[in-house]
Amino acid sequence: MLTGKQKRFLRALGHGLKPVIQIGKKELEEGVIAETGTALACHELVKVKLLESCMLDRREAADALAAACGAEVAQLLGRTFLLYRRAEEPKLALPSSSAD
Repeated sequence: MLTGKQKRFLRALGHGLKPVIQIGKKELEEGVIAETGTALACHELVKVKLLESCMLDRREAADALAAACGAEVAQLLGRTFLLYRRAEEPKLALPSSSAD
């Protein structure tokens, strides 16, 4: 579970990212889930965009994709969201989870 401080850190990193995954009218099929898992394994932090043709609710889509990939939603803004999953060899150093 990400803390507020960690989410703020990830949002700052994700601001400049371009969407790597796009979800369209076929919604969450196996190919999208597999591609998202691969992207998370490489990058740890991935921006996902819901296209206008996607009929899923944005929160529903973010939660479903995060659950399918074993990731966490770091940000939900409009029709885009950030997913984070720690890699086996982490590239991102998150702030400590202890309270200040």
